[in-house]
Amino acid sequence: MSRVSSGGQWLKRYHDFLTRNGLKSTIQRDLIVEEFTRSTGHISADELHLKLRAGHPSIGLATVYRTLKILSAAGLAKERRFNDGLIRYEFAGPDGGHHDHMVCLTCGRVEEFENEDIEELQRKVAGQHGFKMTDHRLEIYGHCAQCASRREKA
Repeated sequence: MSRVSSGGQWLKRYHDFLTRNGLKSTIQRDLIVEEFTRSTGHISADELHLKLRAGHPSIGLATVYRTLKILSAAGLAKERRFNDGLIRYEFAGPDGGHHDHMVCLTCGRVEEFENEDIEELQRKVAGQHGFKMTDHRLEIYGHCAQCASRREKA
């Protein structure tokens, strides 16, 4: 999903959230948000801070963490915790953009995928249990094709 598609609507939701919650729109926060929307995949606060530091050395790591928390609270970013102990963030566009993940235990690669059959099965199982699902996440852990073939050769 393109992070900058529907960018105007996404930024409007961000600024509306700040206003509703009595938070200020600062230059530093806006720079962090801009860099986050340009990032691809899943990014940690440290990785985002490193990207920002070259052009904006005055932006502190704590400000990056706080801004990512604001984006999460606004429903514009999602926290992800894979198998490495880090908290990573991914873009959550205005349309929700649901997808699931496959995580390689060897190289750490995270691959996103969508599968409507899996989604339908999850809705069906929740319904069979009388469960009103509001959200879910699926993470499959294993070894990517490259790492699996290397393991077989070893």
